[in-house]
Amino acid sequence: MQTGNINIQTENIFPIIKKFLYSDHEIFLRELVSNGVDATQKLKTLSASGEFKGAIGDTRIEVSIDKEKGTLTIKDKGIGMTGEEVEKYINQIAFSGAEEFVQKYKESENAIIGHFGLGFYSAFMVADQVEIFSKSFKEDAKAIRWECDGSPEYQMEEIEKTERGTTIVLHINEDSKEFLENDRISSILNKYCKFLPVEIQFGTKSEMIDNKKGKKDKDGKVEKEEIQVANIINNPSPAWTKKPADLSDEDYKAFYRELYPMNFEDPLFHIHLNVDYPFNLTGILYFPKLKNNFEGQKNKIQLYSNQVFITDNVENIVPEFLTLLQGVIDSPDIPLNVSRSYLQADHEVKKISGYISKKVGDKLQELFNKDRKDLESKWDDIKLFMEYGSLSDEKFGDKIDQFSLFKNTEGKYFTLEEYKEKVKANQENKDKKTVFLYANDKIEQHAFIEAANDRGYDVLIMNGPLTSHYIQKLEQKNADITFARVDADTLSKLIEKDEEIPSKLNKDQEDKLQELVTSTINDQKFTVQVASLNESEAPMIITQSEFMRRLKEQQLVGGGGMTMFGEMPESYTLIVNSNNPLIVTIADTKTEAKRQKLTKQAIDLALLSQGMLKGSELTTFIKRSLELIK
Repeated sequence: MQTGNINIQTENIFPIIKKFLYSDHEIFLRELVSNGVDATQKLKTLSASGEFKGAIGDTRIEVSIDKEKGTLTIKDKGIGMTGEEVEKYINQIAFSGAEEFVQKYKESENAIIGHFGLGFYSAFMVADQVEIFSKSFKEDAKAIRWECDGSPEYQMEEIEKTERGTTIVLHINEDSKEFLENDRISSILNKYCKFLPVEIQFGTKSEMIDNKKGKKDKDGKVEKEEIQVANIINNPSPAWTKKPADLSDEDYKAFYRELYPMNFEDPLFHIHLNVDYPFNLTGILYFPKLKNNFEGQKNKIQLYSNQVFITDNVENIVPEFLTLLQGVIDSPDIPLNVSRSYLQADHEVKKISGYISKKVGDKLQELFNKDRKDLESKWDDIKLFMEYGSLSDEKFGDKIDQFSLFKNTEGKYFTLEEYKEKVKANQENKDKKTVFLYANDKIEQHAFIEAANDRGYDVLIMNGPLTSHYIQKLEQKNADITFARVDADTLSKLIEKDEEIPSKLNKDQEDKLQELVTSTINDQKFTVQVASLNESEAPMIITQSEFMRRLKEQQLVGGGGMTMFGEMPESYTLIVNSNNPLIVTIADTKTEAKRQKLTKQAIDLALLSQGMLKGSELTTFIKRSLELIK
């Protein structure tokens, strides 16, 4: 038997491993299974090159638990190791001192795995003794057994072992007994090893098959019998590893359901990524139906390296707007075990990020060019993504501007240029800017929309959480357009023309009317203005400043330090139309009681149109209305 010390420059290697990996210590299983996969893949490579002439046979990796012995075992049938290779790969650790090591990786709890050959040593996070039983694929190689108890001392001896490959036995320590539970191990394997390229077996499962004797039940059907079969926890050939030409739409949908079994809606469409220069990248990204709560939509992309799961927190790794998508990205050029801050700064990762953005933009443009009607049918479900992408990535925004769509209240879709051409003649204001009127709720703002339509104006529907940010960005990029919500002011003010409409009331009447309305409404959040509008417009109109409302809305979703606007109380303008017949009647009425009643009625009508008349005020309004029509 050979004994010796593991070649390191400090005896603190094991305490450091345990300390720095403790909060993520489940990752040890990923490392050990991944090592088994590597050993298996190397054997296949050697066989393909002719260096290994034997039969590959069954290559399944087995993970098993023995609660009585307190062990967790990982067994592969890969290339195995000779005694010399164990000496080289296990006993020799290129390590330059604990202090330098701690300093270099202090920002990442799991950054040390994969560096200095320490992947195997992650086993000591959960085990107080580790054994290796290995036999190399090489002819006449002697099998060996290696053992270490978490100190720099080890023991190694030759043993009898006929089967090629490596078996690692972890004697689980008292603090890590959770890793002797089937459910715990199953969840870790499902998380990290779900798509490894070699079959992974964890125990057995029940399966019903036709009974071998052909026995039938009373209905003449062959009876079923229960058997135990290998429980394979992974799909070794996931869709992203295949050629797009070999996959149908149903294959892509089936893989989506495999990724997200609790999501019962099919994705809208997908993008298959496949590039081998200047970096290697494969993957499939799906466009789901996006809800307006975009924060809840993030972090659904799974990041892999050679089919080994890394993380599903890809923010700062892929462009921010892509975090609204779902699917898989796999690249061997992404370091397997480094901190997110490192990934964010890594040059290769940045190139990958830019490539993915371009592919997504290309796919959207392809959909627009090939089947615009199909894209229009999906637009309401992806417009949040489009707005987010335009706001967060200038290059992506420039690309999609040419085919981003806008929907009007009639349900028709237009590009920006198409819509500008449609409304310019009628909706150009005195400053030569084309005004895009929009509503955020077709039902609640129906009166305002109808009034605009009566003037021959068209109205868009823009109702996402990013609308205020998005239209401001569009205004900055297109100096000849401006957006205005239909209830932000009177139509005459929203689209100001050179024409002036004379008032039917004199200055004294207007002053008295303003005083009457102000005292009647008696609410500080309303500022009363008398305006000379078209007589067909409502007697009183409640508006909210486009500028202030945008600031408040932007603050709600992160608006660049505008907290003071988000905290300000709501403020509205109550505009009195001095040319409306009802207002003229109120101004001419001599009876004070009647003037008060008509004024209150007109105010309540304005409040009702904005959904602001509720409770007892609404009840009183209904009673008053009945009295007025008797």
